[in-house]
Amino acid sequence: MKLDGIHHITAITGDAQRNVDFYTGVLGLRLVKKSVNQDDPTVYHLFYGDEHAHPGLDLTFFEYPGAAPGRAGDGMIHRVVWRVAGEDALDFWEARLGEHGVETERSASGLRFSDPEGLDHELLAVEVTDEPLTAEHPEVPAEHALQGFHAVRAYSSRPQNSEGLLETLGFERADAETWEARGAKRGSLLSYDDAPSERGIQGAGSVHHVAWTSDDEDHEAWRERAQQGGARPTPVIDRHYFRSIYFREPSGVLFEIATRSPGFSVDEELEHLGEKLSIPPFLENRRADIEATVKPLENPRVAARR
Repeated sequence: MKLDGIHHITAITGDAQRNVDFYTGVLGLRLVKKSVNQDDPTVYHLFYGDEHAHPGLDLTFFEYPGAAPGRAGDGMIHRVVWRVAGEDALDFWEARLGEHGVETERSASGLRFSDPEGLDHELLAVEVTDEPLTAEHPEVPAEHALQGFHAVRAYSSRPQNSEGLLETLGFERADAETWEARGAKRGSLLSYDDAPSERGIQGAGSVHHVAWTSDDEDHEAWRERAQQGGARPTPVIDRHYFRSIYFREPSGVLFEIATRSPGFSVDEELEHLGEKLSIPPFLENRRADIEATVKPLENPRVAARR
C-alpha cells in the first residue's frame, strides 16, 4: 500500500477572477471545476488541472474576497514545485512570464516566480518516468506545458519530529531534508526548510494543505495507518469528487489523503469541465443563495468560443 504522490494542493486567493486569469491565461492550466468551499459555501473553490483532470496536477484555491496577504511560516508549505520537460521549457517560461510582468529567478535546473498574491512557485527540468500531465493552451506549446507536481517545500523548526509518521505512511527519505511518496503510477517529494522567525499567517497567496493520493480501496486503511503513526485523522469526508481524511503531521503541515474517484466528471462531461457552477448534491438546495453570493466568474475557455 503506497501513496501515489500528490493528489492536489489547496491555497487561498482574495480575487477569484485574477486567480483564474493567471493560472489559466498565463500558466496555461485548465479550470476543471468551479465549485464552492463545502465548509463555507459562500466562497468559491476553484480547481485547476490537466486536460483530463487527473490527480497529480490539481491546484485548488479557496476564494475569500479581499483577503489580506498571507505569509508562510513554521509548519506551512511555502513553495509549489512543478515539472517541465527541459531547458527549452525553462527558456519559454522565463520569456513568457517576463512578458506578463512576472519577475523570475533562474537557476541551473529551475525557474522561480510568484503568482500575483505572492504564492511561490518553482519549475524544475527533471527526468522521471511518471506520465506528463498537461493542459492545452493556444499560447503554450505542448512540449513546454507544465507537467504536474514534483514537490512541495515546507518550513519546519522540528523536521525530525515528522520522521516517524512519514515512515509509517510509507514515505522514503530522498536526502537529509526531503521525503518521497511514490506509488505504482506517480511520485512526489516533500522537503523541509528552516523556518523563518516570523509567524506564519494564513491569507491570500498562502497554501492551506497538501493532499496525497490513495487508491479507493485503501482509503480506510490509510486512516488507520495515520492513527498508528500518532496522527489524529478526521473521519472520512465525502467531498463529492473524492473522499478525504485530514490531519496535521508533527511539523504542523496539514495533510489530506484523497481518493482518485469518482473524479471531476461526476457532474460535468469532460469536454465541459469548469464551465458551470458545480455544487455538491447536499448543497443543491442552497444553489439560489450561493449564486446570489459569489460574484460572476468568467472561464477564459468559454469566452474564447463566443
